[in-house]
Amino acid sequence: MSGGQEWRSVPIGIDAHRWVTRPDCKSVLAVVHTVTSGQRLMDALRLVENDLRIQVVFTAAPDVFGNGVAEFLHGLRGPCITWEQATRQWFDLALAASLGAIHEVHAPLVVMPHGAGFSKRARGRAGLRVVDGGAVGVGSAGRRPVGGKPGVYGLDAQRLMHDGEVVPAAIALPHAAELGTLGRSCPEAVPVADVVGDPSFDRLMASLAHRDAYRRALAVRPDETLVVVSSTWGPRSLFARSSELLSRLLAELPGREFRVVVLLHPNIWFAHGVWQVRTWLADGLRHGLGLVPPGADWRGVLAAADLVIGDHGSVTAYATAAGVPVLLAEFADSDVDPASPAGELAAVAPRLSADGPLREQFAVARDRASAGRYEGVAARITSEPGHFDRNMRRLMYRLLELPQPATITVTPPAAVPYLLGRRPWDVAAPGPAEERGPGSVNCATCSGGGGVTAAENDVPARWWPPIRRRA
Repeated sequence: MSGGQEWRSVPIGIDAHRWVTRPDCKSVLAVVHTVTSGQRLMDALRLVENDLRIQVVFTAAPDVFGNGVAEFLHGLRGPCITWEQATRQWFDLALAASLGAIHEVHAPLVVMPHGAGFSKRARGRAGLRVVDGGAVGVGSAGRRPVGGKPGVYGLDAQRLMHDGEVVPAAIALPHAAELGTLGRSCPEAVPVADVVGDPSFDRLMASLAHRDAYRRALAVRPDETLVVVSSTWGPRSLFARSSELLSRLLAELPGREFRVVVLLHPNIWFAHGVWQVRTWLADGLRHGLGLVPPGADWRGVLAAADLVIGDHGSVTAYATAAGVPVLLAEFADSDVDPASPAGELAAVAPRLSADGPLREQFAVARDRASAGRYEGVAARITSEPGHFDRNMRRLMYRLLELPQPATITVTPPAAVPYLLGRRPWDVAAPGPAEERGPGSVNCATCSGGGGVTAAENDVPARWWPPIRRRA
């Protein structure tokens, strides 16, 4: 019953002890608002693996970007309960990586960011609430902001407090600098803040040694340069405002030397639909574009990258931690806290010009990376590098009132990424560059179809201008 559509009697509930095999477990509720926040929660839940004293239960919290959460939870095959049941049950611990309706949860609650620190300004005003950094109409999933003064999403009083009380039992911060931001925006919450570090930073560092394996999974030859184009969601993102960029990259960069792969924020996929995103990019896929689906681990993609073209999204900031040169195609400066990792990046990263030759701009980005210009950005992501597992596990077990296991946590590398329709076990050695031209994309690998080639299943994509791929 991983869909969680009915009230469950096991493994939780007042009579659950009659039916379960291990009746004395501590209960942990994972509150999943979006696929993005769910993916981040898995980095914390991994820390209770092998502990027979703990039972984890999942629930899908109401969120405007909740599309895809049911499929995400089904893939985990963990016990899922409805939001109604989740908010009428006491748990020994709850975890959330987004803030909608968290005051309805009955448990010591740990909240954590779902990106690189706390970067987005929260411009709450009457009649609006903020979900994953974007304002939407007030509904049952969120309460009305208390003022119009911009704050930083995730550290502001209008989301951390309810009825005059701080909601979380603990706020997991990636960097000590966030204590100052929290103190200015919600001083009442400072006593429950705990600087634990950043799980994605640590896993990215653990992944760098496996760069060659990730590149093979992304069909990158040893002599190719992997250019990763990363976009956050929203009308000021790269995907929204630089629609000509992907076609320009494919047209100007020789296929024998360059591989272009796209990383889109899950909110793009699940707001517009997987089918829609794929058809928008159909022409690019036919001309050699690689598209990473939302279920793949983006950290392995960054470990494989030679260059990242991005925007104000978290992935662009994380690229600096991997030592990857960065170019900014778009950046919503007014939406970003200048003291955040993304804000630091905006101050040092070169902006992509629509007129300048791409190779020359790539060289500028490489020079800045070689000169250490991005080191300050990487240092701003976490003040506890390599220590998230240790610190977060200590926090969780303290709230659970359990002694920690007598083991040392080891941060694993990211899972092997894959392109749309290509699972890691399907990856073969990339073919010659000529094979990645028009008509060579097999749509069976893109959509799970029955072996229809791109030419036979041609979907009009007006979003793309005509492309002539260079040899």
